[in-house]
Amino acid sequence: MHKQKIPYFLLIISSGILLFSCLPQKKVASTKKDLTTVNSQLQEQNKTLKSLDEQRLAKQEQNEMDDTSSSRIKKYINNTTIEIDTLIGNNAFLIGESIVNKDDWGRLISTLSNSRMSSKKIGDKIAFLTDLINQNTVVRIDQDVLFEPGRYVVAPAMANAIAKIFEPAAKEIDLFTKKYPDFPLSLVITAKGYADATTISEGSSLYKDLKERLKLSVSNPDGKELNKELSRARAKEVIDLFQKFAAGRTGGTYLKNVLYLYEGKGESLPNPKLTDYKVNDPRRRVVYLFWSVFPE
Repeated sequence: MHKQKIPYFLLIISSGILLFSCLPQKKVASTKKDLTTVNSQLQEQNKTLKSLDEQRLAKQEQNEMDDTSSSRIKKYINNTTIEIDTLIGNNAFLIGESIVNKDDWGRLISTLSNSRMSSKKIGDKIAFLTDLINQNTVVRIDQDVLFEPGRYVVAPAMANAIAKIFEPAAKEIDLFTKKYPDFPLSLVITAKGYADATTISEGSSLYKDLKERLKLSVSNPDGKELNKELSRARAKEVIDLFQKFAAGRTGGTYLKNVLYLYEGKGESLPNPKLTDYKVNDPRRRVVYLFWSVFPE
């Protein structure tokens, strides 16, 4: 009796092994097909990121996006692209691998689940980037409105009324950030100052002020250096005013992590689309205020 039971138990065990090995194999092809579909979605997301990067570069070249924001967006796109390429490579390897045992089957199911979740998160990132890149994130401020001729400090009366200029941008920032409550965000505010090519007379008070700001004790600065420093000083004034405005602002959800930057572009032409600038063109005497929001 005992000897007859051994083949019976062996038969049960063998049947169980065969049953396990056969049943998952019927689902393997279907699961691999699902994983292939996810890879196709990831490849499409890669194409979308490439298109967004081209839009980013175009906006930067047209001075519709500041260099710092452009650099951060590019880094964000590059990191996401690397993430996608890694997922596609790992999935492709598993798709082509033979599934023969329990561990292989479990790895396939786990990879499919993780890849779907990753693709969803990447899709959310792409939606955010698309929104950000398509957003108008620049405010053009005529320097003649803020500054008296030959000055880089805003008059007290205008400083008190500055909220009329800054509030629209602040509201846009509020509206944008409220759309992404699940993203921990940081904000970059950048001011670019521009000047015309009018000569600043040597010996004038403005000349002396700018030379002192340039910290030149012996050599005399040329017109380009002076106008660049003038544009930089005005950009800094705008940033200082916006910082004070933001600190005292109520009624909006303002971000805690804010980076303030400023730079002087001097006699560079502010709008690459215009080709008819004159030496003393008032359209060259502007400050561009940029804002951009980034996931941390």
